[in-house]
Amino acid sequence: MCGIAGFTTHRHQPEKPEMALAGMTRALSHRGPDAEGAYSDSAVRLGHRRLSILDLAGGAQPMSSADGRWHIVFNGEIYNYVELRRDLEARGVVFQTQSDTEVLLQAWAEDGADCLPRLNGMFAFAIWDAREKRLTLARDPLGIKPLYYANHRGEFLFASELRSLLRYPGFKPGLDPASINKYLAFGYIPAPSTAYAGVRKLEPGQMVIWSPAGRRTEYFWDLPIEDNPVGAGTFDESAEATRDLLQEAVRYQLRSDVEVGILLSGGIDSSAVAALAAPLAGKKLHSFSIGFQEASYNELPYAEMVARKVGTEHHHQTLTPTDVVGALPQIYRGLDEPLGDASLVPTWFLSRLAASKVKTVLGGDGGDELFAGYPTFQAHLLMERLSFLPVGVRDAINHLIQRMPVSHNYKSIPFLLAQFLKGLGLPAEIRFLLWMGACGNAERRDLLAPEVRNELHRHNAFEDVTRLAYRSGLSGGLERIFYLCTKLYLQECVLMKVDRASMAHSLEVRVPFLDIDLVTHAFSLRADYKLRGRQTKLILKQALKNDLPPDILQRKKAGFAMPVAAWLQQDLKSWAQDLTDTSLVQSTGVLDPAAVKRMTEEHLNQRADHRRSLWSVLAFLAWWREAKNA
Repeated sequence: MCGIAGFTTHRHQPEKPEMALAGMTRALSHRGPDAEGAYSDSAVRLGHRRLSILDLAGGAQPMSSADGRWHIVFNGEIYNYVELRRDLEARGVVFQTQSDTEVLLQAWAEDGADCLPRLNGMFAFAIWDAREKRLTLARDPLGIKPLYYANHRGEFLFASELRSLLRYPGFKPGLDPASINKYLAFGYIPAPSTAYAGVRKLEPGQMVIWSPAGRRTEYFWDLPIEDNPVGAGTFDESAEATRDLLQEAVRYQLRSDVEVGILLSGGIDSSAVAALAAPLAGKKLHSFSIGFQEASYNELPYAEMVARKVGTEHHHQTLTPTDVVGALPQIYRGLDEPLGDASLVPTWFLSRLAASKVKTVLGGDGGDELFAGYPTFQAHLLMERLSFLPVGVRDAINHLIQRMPVSHNYKSIPFLLAQFLKGLGLPAEIRFLLWMGACGNAERRDLLAPEVRNELHRHNAFEDVTRLAYRSGLSGGLERIFYLCTKLYLQECVLMKVDRASMAHSLEVRVPFLDIDLVTHAFSLRADYKLRGRQTKLILKQALKNDLPPDILQRKKAGFAMPVAAWLQQDLKSWAQDLTDTSLVQSTGVLDPAAVKRMTEEHLNQRADHRRSLWSVLAFLAWWREAKNA
C-alpha cells in the first residue's frame, strides 16, 4: 500500500516544483513510511510514498520502462500478478524485479488500457506516456483505493488524498455547499463530488486521461448486474461455487512478503475469511478484535470463539469512552473528507491494534453488500408490503412513534421505527439509502444555513442515486438496491472508512469478498438465494456450513457499532458541546448554528434520539476544525 501524488507542468509550474512535490508526498507519509521517490521531466512530476509488502528490495517507485517511455506511480496490490507475469513472459517480456508494480507497468506498455479488465486487485495509479505527453489515472473497479484530481491554473493535479492536493502551492479550494448537502443526506460524499469545490474523486472502474489538448474520462468496468438474474446453477451448486471463489480470493490475497493478519469481528464475513485463511497460510495467523463494556455492542465472545476454532493467535482491546475521547482529534485529523459513520472510531483502534503486530491484514468488508446482509434489505421487503397503507394511517403511526419515550439503547424500538418511516412514500432506491444515511430531508433542510438553503433549493441531494440508477439500466427495485448499496454505501462509505482508518497506522487492509470473480458471481445469483423473508445471506451461510460454528452462522447482524447515543449524553458530552460552538459552526459557511445547537440539546437532554444525524453533524465539525487549520 502506498500514496501517490503529482502534477503537470505544461503551462505553469510552482516556483520550486521539486519542493511542491515533496510537500505533496510528505502529506502522504502515513500511507508509505518505508520509502519515497520522485520522477520529473519537462511536462510532469510524479511522487510516491511506499509501504513495502511485495518485493521489498526491488519494487521502488516511481518505476520506468526500459525504453524510457512509461513512468508509473501505483498504490495497491495486483493479486494475480504471478499469472499475469507468466503470460507476459510468454510474449517475450523480460522483467527486472519480482514486484506487481512492474507487472502492471509492462502490461500497460504491451496493451494499454486493455489490460485493466485482467487485473484482479485493488489499485489507484498514474502512468505517464513521455512520448505522447499523456497522463492516465485509473482506479480499481470496486473503489478500494482512493484517487483525487483537480485543475489549477491550467495544470492537472492528482493525489491519493485531498490533504496532499491542498499542499500544492496556491491551491486553496473552498467548501462545496452542494457536496455538504449530500453529506448530510448520506453521511458521506459520493464520487465524483468531494468536500471541496473544483476537486473531483475518480470513480471506481474509471480512468481520466490528460493531455495538452484537454481531459476526458472513461469507464472500463461496472457491476455486472441485470434484472431478475437466474444464475447458472441450483442453490447448492451456487453455494459451492461461492465457497470456492471466496477460498481462491483468500489464497490470492495471502500473497505477501510480510506477515498477514485477520480483522475478526465475530460476524459471518470476517469469520469466513479467518476460517478459510488459517489452513492456507502455512503458519499461525494473528487475528484482531475490538469490543465494548456495553454487552449489546460487544462481539468479543464471538470473535474469540472463531479464533479458538480456526487456531489464530488472537489479540483484542475493550474500548472505553476515555479511550475514544482522547483519540477523537487525532482520528478526525487523519480524515481528508468528512465521514459520518461512527464505526470509523472502532475501526481506527482496531487498525492501531493490528499494526502493532503486522503490516497487512484481511478483512470481511463487502459480504453484507454482495449477499444482502443488512437489515435494511429486510426493511425494503416489508415496506413494499406496507405501501398500500393510506397516507393518513401512516401519519398516525408516525405521530404515535414521536410520543414514545426516548431510549438510547442499541436497538431502540422508537429510533428504529422512526428510521423506517422516513422512507414512506419515497422511491425504493432513495428510501433504502436514506435508511442507510444520516439526516432525513426535513432535518437536512433545517441544518443548512438560510442562505445556503436558498441557494440549494433546486439542488437534489440524491442526484447521484438517480444518475447511477439510470446508468445501471435496471428496472427491478431489489436489483437496483443491490447495485446502489455497492456503488454508494460500500464504495463511498465503508471502503473510505477502512482505508483512512488503516492508513493512519500504515496498515494495508485486503478485502477478499471484493475479489472481482467473486463479485461477478454474487451479482449473477438469484435474489432469493440471498434474501428470503427474514433470512439474509442464505447462500453464504450454506456455503460456510462446514467451516463455521452454528452460533456464528445463526447470529443476527450486529454491525461494527459503538454506543454513540449513550456516550454522547455522558463521556462525549463536552466534546459535542465544544464542537457546536457558534463560531466553529458559522465558520463552515454551510450550517445554521441555531439548528445545530437545538439538535444537540434535544439529544443530550433526551428529548429526542438524534444519534445518527447528530453524530454525522459532529463528525463534520470535528473534521472541519482540523481541516480549516491544516
